[in-house]
Amino acid sequence: MSWQSALACWFLRRQFHPQTRHSTISAERARKMTAKRAYTPRVPPGWALHEQYREQDWPLRGEWLTRADGQYAATILYLHGGGYYFCSPQTHRAASFGLATRSDARVFSLDYRLAPEHPFPAALDDALAAYRHLLEEGTKPESIVIAGDSAGGGLALATLVALRDAGNSLPAGAVLFSPWTDLAATGASLETNDGIDPMFHGPSVARAAKLYLGGTPATHPYASPLYADLSGLPPLFMQVSSTEVLLDDSRRVADKARTAGVDVDFEIWRKMPHVWQLWVPFIPEAGRSLDLAARFVRRVTGARGNLHPSSETSIA
Repeated sequence: MSWQSALACWFLRRQFHPQTRHSTISAERARKMTAKRAYTPRVPPGWALHEQYREQDWPLRGEWLTRADGQYAATILYLHGGGYYFCSPQTHRAASFGLATRSDARVFSLDYRLAPEHPFPAALDDALAAYRHLLEEGTKPESIVIAGDSAGGGLALATLVALRDAGNSLPAGAVLFSPWTDLAATGASLETNDGIDPMFHGPSVARAAKLYLGGTPATHPYASPLYADLSGLPPLFMQVSSTEVLLDDSRRVADKARTAGVDVDFEIWRKMPHVWQLWVPFIPEAGRSLDLAARFVRRVTGARGNLHPSSETSIA
């Protein structure tokens, strides 16, 4: 554990952890806090950012990061975290930009609809529509990886399950950073890591889930993919911290997916903050984590440094 990671955990324990002790932060307050404090990296040299936030940009409402020369080795559909009720593509650029530059992949970060204004299944519907639109415009499924963190990681996994159930062509794989997969909040780590996790109290997870679920049962497999049949899914790359209250949301999915015959690369990192990949470049472990995720992207897409012209999907 680096001193940078220890400092980040100290900061989160003082600034964020107390907010989750007794109640769920309101959506409005959470959005204001995030917009004020979020670190937004500059567009990397040699890359271009295309923002698409008009209503008519749906289903690709969000933003593209592409190489300025129009070349790419793969396509990543990124789904940001934030409990399904706050955060945005802008707040998660550190992770999406990091994946793009390390894997030579163009990345589309989806601005899916948020709860409680738009409860389940709005976020899932948006993710499915965005993926299908990529296919309709010519992007090959074997060149796509769906990635996400926290709620976005659970959404990425739910998207795979829903695509499989619908008989759609599946992407090459999925990258899941600290995914939230059990909105019923039954993982043992919600108790064993309560007080150790620098960001969340265990009971806060079930409270936050209500904002997204509305009247949907918490064990619905498209809301909580832990309860889904995971057979037939493409390879999964998963990372989680040993001290997270959501540790068992990852560990149980990894075990269940492997039992179902899915190729799973599962890593538990010691004493990292939740979704530490967002702390790149400050935390050195964040860079190493993204390096490994990018290696997975290149492996499952067969990219291995082969660049292609971005003539398949319009990003203007």
